[in-house]
Amino acid sequence: MTDTTELPLGDLPLAAYVVLGMVSLGARSGYDIKQDVERSIRFFWTISQAQIYPCLEELEHQGLVTGAEQPAGRRRRRVYEITDSGREALRSWLTVSAPVPFELRDVGLLKLFFAGALSPTEAGDLLKVVRHRSEERVATLTAIRAAASGLRDDGNAFPLLTLELGIAFHEAMAEVCARFASAEVAAV
Repeated sequence: MTDTTELPLGDLPLAAYVVLGMVSLGARSGYDIKQDVERSIRFFWTISQAQIYPCLEELEHQGLVTGAEQPAGRRRRRVYEITDSGREALRSWLTVSAPVPFELRDVGLLKLFFAGALSPTEAGDLLKVVRHRSEERVATLTAIRAAASGLRDDGNAFPLLTLELGIAFHEAMAEVCARFASAEVAAV
């Protein structure tokens, strides 16, 4: 597998747990997994197409998912279902009692950290870019919320919880950027 990031449990790389989780939510093929990631967790976690297929292969080898060929026209297609062992592996990973690391990789925040090297105008422009990005993300996530309002039918509200947390995070980012910009203008 291409993702070597390991979390406690150590049996699988983190990307494999992402794939396993997506299959447990109903994604059936590698393509479906990529599409579901793009509509959901990509806002806080990414996995590449190049990671998905090797993970599926390894998960099937370990008996955590089962796959079957299901061609779509001339296109080769393999669909997967999670096994009882796969559900247990996912549950074990979700419940492992170890610290839950937080990793935020944000180029905008990185640039803001070093913005003291810019002129005040340039730094202000960078701050506007970061604020605008968060405002756009709030709009995008709010639109997803409206489109996903009927998704609670399966009793799983946690994807919507992460959506709400993403909205709150970006609202806070935009608000703090606006407050900082106002304080900087007042200081001049």
